Amino acid sequence: MTDNEMIARAKQVFAVEIEGLEKTRDSLGASFVSAVRLILDTVSDGGIVVVSGVGKNLHVAEKMSAIFSSTGTRSIVLNPVQAMHGDLGMVSAKDVLVALSFSGESAEVNNLIPAIRRHGLKVISMTGRPDSTLASLSDIHIEIPCGKEACPFGMAPTNSTTATMAMGDALAMVLIDAQKFPVEDYAMNHPAGAIGRALVMKVTDVMRTGEHLAKVGPEATVLDALMAMTKSKGGSAVVADADGKLLGIFTDGDFRRLVSERGDTPMPLMSPISEFMTRSPLFVYDDAYAAELLKIFEKKRIDDLPVCDRSGRVVGLVDIQDLPKMKVL
Repeated sequence: MTDNEMIARAKQVFAVEIEGLEKTRDSLGASFVSAVRLILDTVSDGGIVVVSGVGKNLHVAEKMSAIFSSTGTRSIVLNPVQAMHGDLGMVSAKDVLVALSFSGESAEVNNLIPAIRRHGLKVISMTGRPDSTLASLSDIHIEIPCGKEACPFGMAPTNSTTATMAMGDALAMVLIDAQKFPVEDYAMNHPAGAIGRALVMKVTDVMRTGEHLAKVGPEATVLDALMAMTKSKGGSAVVADADGKLLGIFTDGDFRRLVSERGDTPMPLMSPISEFMTRSPLFVYDDAYAAELLKIFEKKRIDDLPVCDRSGRVVGLVDIQDLPKMKVL
Protein backbone atom coordinates (compact mmCIF):
# COMPACT_ATOMS: atom_id res chain seq x y z
CA MET A 1 0.00 0.00 0.00
CA THR A 2 1.12 3.54 -0.66
CA ASP A 3 1.20 6.15 2.08
CA ASN A 4 -1.91 7.81 0.67
CA GLU A 5 -3.74 4.49 0.51
CA MET A 6 -2.93 3.84 4.17
CA ILE A 7 -4.29 7.24 5.21
CA ALA A 8 -7.37 6.80 3.04
CA ARG A 9 -8.12 3.40 4.59
CA ALA A 10 -7.66 4.77 8.10
CA LYS A 11 -10.03 7.65 7.33
CA GLN A 12 -12.54 5.12 6.03
CA VAL A 13 -12.44 3.31 9.38
CA PHE A 14 -13.09 6.58 11.18
CA ALA A 15 -15.97 7.36 8.82
CA VAL A 16 -17.58 3.97 9.42
CA GLU A 17 -17.33 4.29 13.19
CA ILE A 18 -18.53 7.92 13.24
CA GLU A 19 -21.56 6.89 11.20
CA GLY A 20 -22.12 3.98 13.58
CA LEU A 21 -22.01 6.29 16.58
CA GLU A 22 -24.48 8.66 14.95
CA LYS A 23 -26.90 5.82 14.20
CA THR A 24 -26.63 4.54 17.75
CA ARG A 25 -27.09 8.02 19.20
CA ASP A 26 -30.21 8.59 17.09
CA SER A 27 -31.71 5.30 18.30
CA LEU A 28 -31.82 6.40 21.94
CA GLY A 29 -35.30 6.14 23.36
CA ALA A 30 -37.56 4.45 25.90
CA SER A 31 -35.33 1.41 26.46
CA PHE A 32 -32.39 3.63 27.44
CA VAL A 33 -34.55 5.53 29.93
CA SER A 34 -35.85 2.27 31.36
CA ALA A 35 -32.28 1.01 31.79
CA VAL A 36 -31.28 4.18 33.63
CA ARG A 37 -34.28 3.91 35.97
CA LEU A 38 -33.60 0.22 36.68
CA ILE A 39 -29.97 0.98 37.52
CA LEU A 40 -31.01 3.88 39.75
CA ASP A 41 -33.44 1.60 41.60
CA THR A 42 -30.70 -1.03 41.92
CA VAL A 43 -28.19 1.42 43.36
CA SER A 44 -30.69 2.98 45.76
CA ASP A 45 -31.48 -0.52 47.05
CA GLY A 46 -27.81 -1.20 47.74
CA GLY A 47 -27.21 -3.30 44.65
CA ILE A 48 -24.44 -3.13 42.08
CA VAL A 49 -24.25 -3.17 38.28
CA VAL A 50 -22.75 -6.43 37.01
CA VAL A 51 -21.38 -6.14 33.47
CA SER A 52 -20.62 -9.22 31.37
CA GLY A 53 -19.49 -10.10 27.87
CA VAL A 54 -17.20 -12.51 26.07
CA GLY A 55 -14.29 -11.94 23.71
CA LYS A 56 -13.79 -8.28 22.82
CA ASN A 57 -17.00 -7.45 24.67
CA LEU A 58 -15.42 -8.64 27.90
CA HIS A 59 -12.88 -5.83 27.47
CA VAL A 60 -15.74 -3.42 26.78
CA ALA A 61 -17.44 -4.71 29.93
CA GLU A 62 -14.29 -3.99 31.92
CA LYS A 63 -14.16 -0.42 30.66
CA MET A 64 -17.89 0.09 31.21
CA SER A 65 -17.75 -1.26 34.74
CA ALA A 66 -14.71 0.92 35.50
CA ILE A 67 -16.44 4.12 34.36
CA PHE A 68 -19.53 3.19 36.39
CA SER A 69 -17.47 2.56 39.53
CA SER A 70 -15.46 5.74 39.26
CA THR A 71 -18.52 7.92 38.81
CA GLY A 72 -20.72 6.79 41.65
CA THR A 73 -22.38 3.61 40.36
CA ARG A 74 -20.84 0.57 42.05
CA SER A 75 -20.04 -2.13 39.52
CA ILE A 76 -18.15 -5.37 38.91
CA VAL A 77 -17.22 -7.39 35.82
CA LEU A 78 -18.43 -10.96 35.55
CA ASN A 79 -16.66 -13.28 33.12
CA PRO A 80 -19.48 -15.54 31.88
CA VAL A 81 -17.23 -18.60 31.74
CA GLN A 82 -15.86 -18.13 35.24
CA ALA A 83 -19.36 -17.30 36.47
CA MET A 84 -20.48 -20.85 35.69
CA HIS A 85 -17.63 -22.17 37.82
CA GLY A 86 -18.22 -20.31 41.05
CA ASP A 87 -18.02 -16.58 40.33
CA LEU A 88 -21.81 -16.31 40.48
CA GLY A 89 -21.20 -16.11 44.21
CA MET A 90 -20.25 -12.47 43.67
CA VAL A 91 -23.80 -11.40 42.75
CA SER A 92 -27.01 -11.01 44.72
CA ALA A 93 -30.70 -10.52 44.02
CA LYS A 94 -30.30 -6.76 44.56
CA ASP A 95 -27.99 -6.47 41.55
CA VAL A 96 -28.66 -5.96 37.84
CA LEU A 97 -26.81 -7.56 34.94
CA VAL A 98 -25.76 -5.62 31.85
CA ALA A 99 -25.00 -8.26 29.20
CA LEU A 100 -23.05 -7.37 26.05
CA SER A 101 -23.16 -9.33 22.79
CA PHE A 102 -23.47 -7.64 19.41
CA SER A 103 -24.87 -10.73 17.74
CA GLY A 104 -26.97 -11.58 20.77
CA GLU A 105 -26.08 -15.22 20.13
CA SER A 106 -22.90 -15.65 22.21
CA ALA A 107 -23.40 -19.03 23.85
CA GLU A 108 -21.36 -18.14 26.94
CA VAL A 109 -23.47 -15.03 27.64
CA ASN A 110 -26.81 -16.63 26.81
CA ASN A 111 -26.04 -19.64 29.01
CA LEU A 112 -25.34 -17.25 31.86
CA ILE A 113 -28.82 -15.69 31.82
CA PRO A 114 -30.83 -18.59 33.35
CA ALA A 115 -28.28 -18.89 36.16
CA ILE A 116 -28.43 -15.14 36.74
CA ARG A 117 -32.22 -15.32 36.84
CA ARG A 118 -32.05 -18.01 39.53
CA HIS A 119 -30.05 -15.54 41.62
CA GLY A 120 -32.87 -13.02 41.24
CA LEU A 121 -31.16 -10.43 39.00
CA LYS A 122 -32.87 -8.49 36.25
CA VAL A 123 -31.11 -8.26 32.88
CA ILE A 124 -30.31 -5.35 30.59
CA SER A 125 -28.79 -6.39 27.29
CA MET A 126 -27.01 -4.45 24.54
CA THR A 127 -27.00 -6.11 21.13
CA GLY A 128 -27.18 -5.16 17.48
CA ARG A 129 -30.19 -7.43 16.93
CA PRO A 130 -33.48 -6.83 18.75
CA ASP A 131 -34.67 -10.25 17.51
CA SER A 132 -31.70 -12.09 19.02
CA THR A 133 -31.79 -14.75 21.72
CA LEU A 134 -30.15 -12.47 24.28
CA ALA A 135 -32.61 -9.67 23.59
CA SER A 136 -35.52 -12.08 24.13
CA LEU A 137 -34.02 -13.24 27.44
CA SER A 138 -33.69 -9.70 28.78
CA ASP A 139 -35.96 -7.44 30.80
CA ILE A 140 -34.66 -4.41 28.89
CA HIS A 141 -32.90 -4.46 25.53
CA ILE A 142 -30.86 -1.53 24.23
CA GLU A 143 -30.20 -1.82 20.53
CA ILE A 144 -26.81 -0.89 19.08
CA PRO A 145 -27.78 -0.22 15.43
CA CYS A 146 -24.30 0.86 14.36
CA GLY A 147 -24.23 -1.03 11.04
CA LYS A 148 -21.35 -2.95 9.51
CA GLU A 149 -17.95 -3.45 11.09
CA ALA A 150 -14.96 -1.48 9.79
CA CYS A 151 -13.12 -4.79 9.27
CA PRO A 152 -12.81 -5.72 5.54
CA PHE A 153 -14.22 -9.16 6.38
CA GLY A 154 -17.11 -7.62 8.29
CA MET A 155 -16.15 -9.73 11.29
CA ALA A 156 -13.57 -8.16 13.65
CA PRO A 157 -15.39 -6.17 16.37
CA THR A 158 -14.62 -2.53 15.60
CA ASN A 159 -17.67 -0.41 14.90
CA SER A 160 -19.81 -2.50 17.23
CA THR A 161 -17.47 -2.31 20.23
CA THR A 162 -16.98 1.43 19.76
CA ALA A 163 -20.73 2.02 19.71
CA THR A 164 -21.33 -0.31 22.68
CA MET A 165 -18.64 1.47 24.68
CA ALA A 166 -20.20 4.83 23.83
CA MET A 167 -23.58 3.56 25.02
CA GLY A 168 -21.98 2.58 28.31
CA ASP A 169 -20.45 6.04 28.60
CA ALA A 170 -23.86 7.59 27.94
CA LEU A 171 -25.41 5.49 30.72
CA ALA A 172 -22.65 6.43 33.16
CA MET A 173 -22.84 10.16 32.42
CA VAL A 174 -26.64 10.25 32.71
CA LEU A 175 -26.33 8.39 36.01
CA ILE A 176 -23.88 11.03 37.28
CA ASP A 177 -26.49 13.72 36.69
CA ALA A 178 -29.41 11.63 37.96
CA GLN A 179 -27.59 10.77 41.20
CA LYS A 180 -26.10 14.27 41.55
CA PHE A 181 -22.70 12.67 42.02
CA PRO A 182 -20.42 15.43 43.39
CA VAL A 183 -16.95 16.22 42.12
CA GLU A 184 -15.62 15.76 45.66
CA ASP A 185 -16.66 12.10 45.58
CA TYR A 186 -15.13 11.73 42.13
CA ALA A 187 -11.89 13.07 43.59
CA MET A 188 -12.08 10.51 46.41
CA ASN A 189 -12.17 7.78 43.76
CA HIS A 190 -9.11 9.21 41.96
CA PRO A 191 -6.49 9.90 44.64
CA ALA A 192 -3.54 9.35 42.30
CA GLY A 193 -2.42 10.94 39.06
CA ALA A 194 -3.07 14.38 37.59
CA ILE A 195 -6.86 13.97 37.77
CA GLY A 196 -6.77 13.22 41.47
CA ARG A 197 -4.37 16.02 42.28
CA ALA A 198 -6.41 18.58 40.33
CA LEU A 199 -9.58 17.53 42.13
CA VAL A 200 -8.18 17.21 45.63
CA MET A 201 -5.79 20.16 45.66
CA LYS A 202 -7.11 23.61 46.49
CA VAL A 203 -6.07 26.88 44.88
CA THR A 204 -4.15 27.68 48.06
CA ASP A 205 -1.92 24.66 47.36
CA VAL A 206 -0.70 26.04 44.03
CA MET A 207 -0.89 29.85 44.31
CA ARG A 208 2.05 32.21 44.66
CA THR A 209 2.28 34.21 47.87
CA GLY A 210 4.78 36.34 49.78
CA GLU A 211 7.89 37.31 47.84
CA HIS A 212 6.66 35.29 44.87
CA LEU A 213 3.56 37.50 44.54
CA ALA A 214 4.00 40.81 42.73
CA LYS A 215 1.43 43.18 44.24
CA VAL A 216 1.39 46.99 43.89
CA GLY A 217 -0.99 49.82 44.67
CA PRO A 218 -2.84 51.90 42.05
CA GLU A 219 -0.46 54.79 42.61
CA ALA A 220 2.55 52.66 41.67
CA THR A 221 4.24 53.39 38.37
CA VAL A 222 4.68 51.10 35.42
CA LEU A 223 8.31 50.80 36.41
CA ASP A 224 7.32 49.83 39.96
CA ALA A 225 5.14 47.05 38.57
CA LEU A 226 7.90 45.79 36.29
CA MET A 227 10.37 45.78 39.18
CA ALA A 228 7.90 43.88 41.37
CA MET A 229 7.40 41.32 38.59
CA THR A 230 11.16 40.92 38.23
CA LYS A 231 11.65 40.47 41.97
CA SER A 232 8.88 37.86 42.20
CA LYS A 233 10.13 36.09 39.06
CA GLY A 234 6.58 36.21 37.71
CA GLY A 235 4.87 37.39 34.57
CA SER A 236 2.30 39.69 36.13
CA ALA A 237 1.58 42.12 38.94
CA VAL A 238 -1.77 42.41 40.70
CA VAL A 239 -2.99 45.87 41.60
CA ALA A 240 -4.81 46.24 44.93
CA ASP A 241 -6.06 49.17 47.00
CA ALA A 242 -4.97 50.02 50.55
CA ASP A 243 -7.37 47.40 51.94
CA GLY A 244 -5.98 44.73 49.65
CA LYS A 245 -9.05 44.67 47.37
CA LEU A 246 -8.34 43.60 43.81
CA LEU A 247 -8.41 46.46 41.29
CA GLY A 248 -6.57 45.08 38.28
CA ILE A 249 -3.70 43.11 36.80
CA PHE A 250 -0.78 44.05 34.58
CA THR A 251 1.13 41.35 32.71
CA ASP A 252 4.35 41.21 30.75
CA GLY A 253 2.16 40.52 27.73
CA ASP A 254 0.34 43.79 28.36
CA PHE A 255 3.68 45.58 28.51
CA ARG A 256 4.90 44.09 25.23
CA ARG A 257 1.67 45.02 23.48
CA LEU A 258 1.86 48.60 24.77
CA VAL A 259 5.46 48.97 23.62
CA SER A 260 4.55 47.56 20.21
CA GLU A 261 1.55 49.87 19.84
CA ARG A 262 3.53 52.98 20.76
CA GLY A 263 6.17 52.38 18.12
CA ASP A 264 8.91 55.01 18.44
CA THR A 265 7.12 56.78 21.31
CA PRO A 266 8.87 55.95 24.59
CA MET A 267 6.89 53.94 27.14
CA PRO A 268 5.89 56.22 30.04
CA LEU A 269 7.50 54.14 32.76
CA MET A 270 6.75 56.73 35.43
CA SER A 271 3.00 56.85 34.67
CA PRO A 272 0.57 55.24 37.16
CA ILE A 273 0.01 51.54 36.52
CA SER A 274 -3.74 52.20 36.94
CA GLU A 275 -3.71 53.79 33.48
CA PHE A 276 -2.58 50.57 31.80
CA MET A 277 -3.81 47.70 33.99
CA THR A 278 -6.69 45.43 33.09
CA ARG A 279 -9.48 46.53 35.39
CA SER A 280 -11.78 44.08 37.19
CA PRO A 281 -9.85 41.03 35.95
CA LEU A 282 -10.91 37.44 36.25
CA PHE A 283 -10.01 35.92 39.60
CA VAL A 284 -10.64 32.78 41.61
CA TYR A 285 -11.53 32.38 45.28
CA ASP A 286 -8.99 30.81 47.59
CA ASP A 287 -11.37 28.00 48.64
CA ALA A 288 -11.79 26.73 45.05
CA TYR A 289 -10.34 23.45 43.81
CA ALA A 290 -7.40 23.38 41.41
CA ALA A 291 -9.70 21.74 38.86
CA GLU A 292 -11.52 25.07 38.53
CA LEU A 293 -8.22 26.69 37.59
CA LEU A 294 -7.76 24.27 34.74
CA LYS A 295 -11.21 25.11 33.37
CA ILE A 296 -10.57 28.86 33.53
CA PHE A 297 -7.12 28.68 31.95
CA GLU A 298 -8.41 26.43 29.17
CA LYS A 299 -11.54 28.46 28.44
CA LYS A 300 -10.20 31.99 28.80
CA ARG A 301 -6.72 31.44 27.36
CA ILE A 302 -4.97 33.41 30.08
CA ASP A 303 -1.69 32.76 31.88
CA ASP A 304 -2.14 34.50 35.25
CA LEU A 305 -5.07 34.46 37.66
CA PRO A 306 -5.37 36.48 40.88
CA VAL A 307 -6.64 34.68 43.97
CA CYS A 308 -8.94 36.50 46.41
CA ASP A 309 -10.60 35.65 49.68
CA ARG A 310 -14.36 35.94 49.99
CA SER A 311 -14.07 39.63 50.91
CA GLY A 312 -12.28 40.38 47.65
CA ARG A 313 -8.80 40.86 49.09
CA VAL A 314 -5.87 39.55 47.07
CA VAL A 315 -4.19 36.61 48.78
CA GLY A 316 -2.22 35.10 45.93
CA LEU A 317 -1.71 34.54 42.22
CA VAL A 318 -1.68 31.43 40.07
CA ASP A 319 0.73 31.35 37.13
CA ILE A 320 -0.11 28.67 34.58
CA GLN A 321 3.59 27.80 34.39
CA ASP A 322 3.42 26.56 37.98
CA LEU A 323 0.73 23.94 37.34
CA PRO A 324 2.94 21.36 35.58
CA LYS A 325 5.39 21.60 38.47
CA MET A 326 2.52 20.84 40.85
CA LYS A 327 1.59 17.93 38.55
CA VAL A 328 -1.97 19.13 37.94
CA LEU A 329 -1.46 19.57 34.19
